[in-house]
Amino acid sequence: MNTLTTFATPQLRRLHRGKVRDSYRIDDRTRLIVVTDRISAFDKVLATSIPHKGAVLCGLADFWFERTAGIVPNHVVRAIDPNITIVREAVPIMVEVVVRGYLTGSMWRAYEKGKRRFSGVTAPDGLAKNARFREPLVTPTTKGNVDLEISPDEIVGQGLASQAVWTGMLSAALQLFAAGSEYLAQRGLLLVDTKYEFGLIDGELVVIDEMHTPDSSRIWPDEAYKHSPQAVESLDKEYVRAYLLAQAEQGPMPDTLPDSVVAETTRRYLELYERVTGRPLPVSDEDLRARMARNLSAAGLLRDGYIAIVMGSPADIDHARRIRDLLAAYDLHVDLRVVSAHKNGEEIVGMAGEYNESVEPGAVVAIAGLSNGLGGALAANLNLPVFNCPPARDLNELQAWIHSSLLMPSRVPAATVVHPDNAALAAMRALNLPRLRERFTSEIASMKADLKEQDQRLRGSR
Repeated sequence: MNTLTTFATPQLRRLHRGKVRDSYRIDDRTRLIVVTDRISAFDKVLATSIPHKGAVLCGLADFWFERTAGIVPNHVVRAIDPNITIVREAVPIMVEVVVRGYLTGSMWRAYEKGKRRFSGVTAPDGLAKNARFREPLVTPTTKGNVDLEISPDEIVGQGLASQAVWTGMLSAALQLFAAGSEYLAQRGLLLVDTKYEFGLIDGELVVIDEMHTPDSSRIWPDEAYKHSPQAVESLDKEYVRAYLLAQAEQGPMPDTLPDSVVAETTRRYLELYERVTGRPLPVSDEDLRARMARNLSAAGLLRDGYIAIVMGSPADIDHARRIRDLLAAYDLHVDLRVVSAHKNGEEIVGMAGEYNESVEPGAVVAIAGLSNGLGGALAANLNLPVFNCPPARDLNELQAWIHSSLLMPSRVPAATVVHPDNAALAAMRALNLPRLRERFTSEIASMKADLKEQDQRLRGSR
């Protein structure tokens, strides 16, 4: 499936990989938020991804952030791709403010067993499943791998937020919930419950992460609730939770979803997007990574390709720099790395994880001496083209290198290019970038024209 389970690039430093979102550094004031198609439930990321989920979450969050900016500021700078938003850097407050309009989900499951006290507030007795509260209840939780209930007094007492900041968070959350409920009601939808996350930017309270999405909220069709309040089906992640709970009654809770559940989850997310925004989510068959690489490049955040120069030893740095200098004129990102296949070869697996998942095309030049195992080890783990370029100082060293390292094992396609200039050109041509192909065509024509001119001069001097 054309889904985004992992985002990677060697051109930006990853700050955090969450359950669904990945964060990358742009500069001291901004970061990149990439919303993947991963789905989590019960504090666990499932092995199955949901097509279009990331674009739905990203698009809805940006929609709500823009719509509610007059209520409370947010961290959004601009969206640059259906799955990617640039945001301002904020100091996160490690509390999720959960606002509940109805008794459902995990709260109902605990209520049904007799629990009445939730995060410092008391739910009234005598309520049925999915009953509406007279006033929304705020039940904050800690923010982490496992979300735990926490009361307002504990939030302040543990130093997670000052009293003034918590008061601002509470007020903002209730205003956002009221605004979201009013807007959705006009579209025949009920905002059942949701969570808000906040941060501080230069001391100012801002809302961050996401807002009123099917991952962070329960949203019911109003007509369906009126028809069957205790069996209403959500247009959100609750459908997946219900499936997992049903499976858990028969054995271990699965970490994968069948195709039928995936398709229905996608359908619900897309329906919610269209009902909220008034337009369908633009969907195409274009490869997601190719689209993201193009949009990131257009935004000036990524070069359209990269060459990784991997040395087996720091002693090879001059050879690596020579190749890097040859690449400098072609506006590509160059990644210089030092990894020894024999001394710390385990690092190659982690390196391969980043390069193999990179959204932009890349190629690798391996530099290693006579005991070369680096090129083969890289080619055995990478889905990118790998070129060996031996750092031989003379013909004797080159012959010795060829004797020991030229032949690669089967299904380990590392090519060997002796001259650094040609290694750089071979790696760049392997990227197959249109702009570089045009340039190479021009350079080849220029080379041929120079040779022809020299030939004509020689002929004319006879």
